[in-house]
Amino acid sequence: MVGIQDIEHATVIDDPRAWSKTRKLVVLATVSAATMINGLGTSIYNRTRRSLRPASISQIEDQLHASSGEISLSLSLFIVLLGGVPLLWSTLSEFWGRKKIYLLSTLLALVGCIVAANAKTIGVLIGMRCIQAVGSAAVTSLGAATLADIYEPVQRGTMMGIYYSAPLLGPALGPILGGALTAAFSWRATFWFLAAFTGVCFLSFIPLRDTFRCERSLTCQAALRRRRALSPTVVASSLSHVSAVSPVTPAPPPSAIGSGAPSAKGEVTDIVAVPARDRDVENHQNVTCTTSYPPTPPMDDVKLSLADVNPAKPILLVLRRMNNLTTHVASGLIYGLGYSLSYTCSRTLAEKYGYNALQIGLVLLTFGVGSLMGSILGGRYSDRVLRKLVAKNGGERNAEMRLASTLVSMPFLPLSVVAYGWVCEQHVHVAAICVFLFLSGLFSIAIYSSTLAYVVDANAGRSASAVAVNSFFRGFTAFVATEVALPLQVRAVFAQLAVSVPLMMVRTNAIGDGGLYSLWAGLIVLSEALLLLVWWKGGAWRQKWELKESS
Repeated sequence: MVGIQDIEHATVIDDPRAWSKTRKLVVLATVSAATMINGLGTSIYNRTRRSLRPASISQIEDQLHASSGEISLSLSLFIVLLGGVPLLWSTLSEFWGRKKIYLLSTLLALVGCIVAANAKTIGVLIGMRCIQAVGSAAVTSLGAATLADIYEPVQRGTMMGIYYSAPLLGPALGPILGGALTAAFSWRATFWFLAAFTGVCFLSFIPLRDTFRCERSLTCQAALRRRRALSPTVVASSLSHVSAVSPVTPAPPPSAIGSGAPSAKGEVTDIVAVPARDRDVENHQNVTCTTSYPPTPPMDDVKLSLADVNPAKPILLVLRRMNNLTTHVASGLIYGLGYSLSYTCSRTLAEKYGYNALQIGLVLLTFGVGSLMGSILGGRYSDRVLRKLVAKNGGERNAEMRLASTLVSMPFLPLSVVAYGWVCEQHVHVAAICVFLFLSGLFSIAIYSSTLAYVVDANAGRSASAVAVNSFFRGFTAFVATEVALPLQVRAVFAQLAVSVPLMMVRTNAIGDGGLYSLWAGLIVLSEALLLLVWWKGGAWRQKWELKESS
């Protein structure tokens, strides 16, 4: 009998999923801490009018003779690169492993921070910000893939929630840390702080054991087959290794799912049975399903190089699945909302409430705290719902079960967003802003963390590429959100201020905070509808391409 492989449970040497709980938590903590580099780096800048800008921006403009456009360009390039570069890093990690990419990328980010701290011209600063973005972008996509390497699906929701809570702290703490460092020293102190933090992350990756296993990567396995096909010196016996690199590890009965039941060898396992329709497959890689397999033989006969790296193919394989494309669009919209909220809120508090940088940072901290709670609690709830659905389904799991946990938060997110916009529009007490910022962060990240776990579950063997594509969509929507929000908000303010000035009594088409976030609420409803569509049809979409890829 020939069946579709379960590549996630291919037999490997030194299985990361068999590591001790302590070692796994060390990996989780190390990767999570490194993801804060992005958030801290992004929150350095805040494009507002000169009189309202943080001291760091004013100092950079004065000392480096920079224009507002150049400051804006540095932020835009940073966000775009954060979204696009992970597409390359994820592919490289499928050949070099996660650890080498972590070390190389954090080293690049470290160099960028150090040179930026010593920059004498705005051109050098912009260039180093790009290097910093290129380096720090790797952890964004590889972090989720690393957790997929070491945790079973029924544990990923909780661990993804913990993992994603760290980068959420960056934007919340960045303005406060940046303002304090600039006030005490100068704008250069902010980059020195980033350099020190990045350096600590780089050192923490050195003793880390690599979690990547080629046997569990469809991209790596496809490259090995191509290399073997082009190498006439490879003996026939080595070809048999290709057909056996991904044996199916038998799953425990439903009663043992997530329970840590001991296996026949006395090892503790929490493997979940995965039905055939939920397994990602690669062309010509079907295997015969039996009850046990010996460890996969070493693949020393074939060596992969940069010539084997093709970042376009795994990306296209991810995007051609409608369930992936739909989920990426939905999660991108939710992520863009967070950027828009933190960006426009700073301006609203400065212009309408007269708050300084420290006060603004403290108010925005409520959004960060809500996001943090949404990530952790949402992740745990996601795993809980998944376990219940698996039990009801006779022990069989499909990736779309993960999205059921988002139903609780869906009604409340658009309502919180609309309420936030109109309390800002009506200049209500700042306590109301804090409440709705907290709720918006709570519900948006509760949904997003579950969608991120779904992206990993639905792309077994390609999790790094799938998360990288997700990062691209996030970066794109964040870029568009910040570019669109500023003109709308600026025009709305000037129209408001122009009432007492006859020469400036011009009607504009600006929609203000109320209109802007009513529009965002509509986009959130659209994203929720897309997620519901994936929940309903995603399994059929995945099965269609799995059958095509296995034929």
